[in-house]
Amino acid sequence: MDFCIYDSRLSAFKQPFGAVAAGETVRFSIHLPKNLCVKSAHLVLCCDGESDRFFPMQLDECTIRYNCYSIHFVAQHPKLYFYYFGVTTEDGSTHVIHANESMRGELSVDTDRYWQLTVYDPKMKRPASLGNGILYQIFPDRFCNSGTPKKNVPTDRTLRSDWGNLPVYLPNEEGEITNSDYFGGDLAGITQKLPYLQSLGVTCLYLNPIFEAHSNHRYNTADYRKIDPLLGTEEDFADLCAQAKKLGISVILDGVFSHTGSDSVYFNQNGRYGEHSGAYRDPNSPYREWYSFKRYPDDYECWWGFKTLPNVRETQPDYMDFICNPKTGVLAKWLTLGASGFRLDVADELPDSFLDRVYQTVKSFGEDKVVIGEVWEDASNKISYGNRRRYLLGNQLDSVMNYPFRNAVLGYILTGNADDFLTSVVSIVENYPPPAMNSMMNSLSTHDTPRAITVLVGESMEGKDRPWQAAHHYLSLDKYARGQVLLKLASTLQYFLPGIPCLYYGDEAGLSGYADPFNRCCYPWGYENQELIAFFSELGKLRLSMPFLTEASFIPLVVDEALCCYLRCGKNKEERALIAINRSNQPRTLPLPKDFTDAEAHILLGEYHDGVLCGESAVVLEDYPFFEK
Repeated sequence: MDFCIYDSRLSAFKQPFGAVAAGETVRFSIHLPKNLCVKSAHLVLCCDGESDRFFPMQLDECTIRYNCYSIHFVAQHPKLYFYYFGVTTEDGSTHVIHANESMRGELSVDTDRYWQLTVYDPKMKRPASLGNGILYQIFPDRFCNSGTPKKNVPTDRTLRSDWGNLPVYLPNEEGEITNSDYFGGDLAGITQKLPYLQSLGVTCLYLNPIFEAHSNHRYNTADYRKIDPLLGTEEDFADLCAQAKKLGISVILDGVFSHTGSDSVYFNQNGRYGEHSGAYRDPNSPYREWYSFKRYPDDYECWWGFKTLPNVRETQPDYMDFICNPKTGVLAKWLTLGASGFRLDVADELPDSFLDRVYQTVKSFGEDKVVIGEVWEDASNKISYGNRRRYLLGNQLDSVMNYPFRNAVLGYILTGNADDFLTSVVSIVENYPPPAMNSMMNSLSTHDTPRAITVLVGESMEGKDRPWQAAHHYLSLDKYARGQVLLKLASTLQYFLPGIPCLYYGDEAGLSGYADPFNRCCYPWGYENQELIAFFSELGKLRLSMPFLTEASFIPLVVDEALCCYLRCGKNKEERALIAINRSNQPRTLPLPKDFTDAEAHILLGEYHDGVLCGESAVVLEDYPFFEK
């Protein structure tokens, strides 16, 4: 059988493409061979916790080779559907058409694989705070030290004076890794560098935790209502937000709400905040009910077994009000001071009711405010702790960190595996609601992953310990030169995929590094890779010059082991951009669409002439097909 029975990504079989808003009509069509002698065909819809529903399809087109059966379906409410097709033939046989890897084979009787239809709230919008440019992630302790004297800094911190050297990575004499060495990056330092960030095309900053905490990563919150003293003051934060706003840059914060630090105002295991306060030391503490003690006080639930990170009960009324009260809560405090939203740490470990309250509170400060969740997988169908999550159906998250795109881009550059790249990208584009898709945080590096340049040319770190990672932290000159080329190719793909490109501080300056803490080294001020900075500045300005990309469709043209080429079309199809990279050493001819021969060429790497892209080159072709040239 050499024709397609059903392909959810082709308009002949499903319209419109991908996720749909509640109340929108979807047309499903299947093409069945003439010799099958069909008696009836059905669309079968499946929802979690519900019985399958069968909808009869009508014969509406016949050709020499096949009969087309179609149905129009309207989902009235936001919901995640899975579906397949059932066919009964004249002899009484039943066939099931399901989402196997290739729909160009024979009909299957398996029912374990389904297509997905995401139906989302039509009121969903892409938050304006993200802007049309670049999102820039900063690990505050390692970005820029303003030199401003700090007050009330705890004496048990090691203050480093050797900016740029490796962080402490070995256990102390007690065998513990304390993350207690600080290089002194601060909020005032970020404010000083705002013109530099603007030159990169940045329209939104994402800051890793800035609240008081007794580790350099600050994911063990000690006080949600205070800025960590090494980072500065509330006034410094308000000034950062105000100065950034003048440059068209918003600021979003890291919200770590699934756990606190054991060394905190709330738990106070170490007694730092008084001998008789905190849930650990005072059984009558107002924070006692925030935590789950199995045997008081030493046996308690904690995050992934780390005793320094006691879990909180997010649905406990006092805790939820403490975080989410629209007037007095933690979220309200920082939004009032100038924050434009929050990235939620381990969002898949936060209950739906808590996420709903967070979203409601943040949006009460304006629909332009943003809530982004940390979810590593496909967030549209994620199951966590036995529950199907509804992150992207409306009123819970605006978007998530798009790790599937990171894996797809880096995997393609490393292996040339076209199928994996295309499958990963198109699957996410198909499953995510457009407002969420257009808000995705697309990173190649983060504080939780090795630096992209190290992934692309470094040795595998699998099974390697921290001393090995430290010994291999700096790349050889030949590997580094090679890494620059591959990073440029990967970043070209990243900057023009659906979503918002997120640049992890220092990637643009050439920082390398394996896992934590080596991926969290100091920004190399005075020793930057100027070639890379110039490249990323050009990338950022080009992205910023094409605001239509924020809602543009994604159309793959060619993806093979050498050439990756795709099209982005503006919402009204009046603006288009063709992105192409050639990862081989040999020239490749681009499959230019009609009327693209006169498109403006932005050559980012290598050479491009008359439709031919030279080896290891990248180009963006910008076209306005309905405008006179």
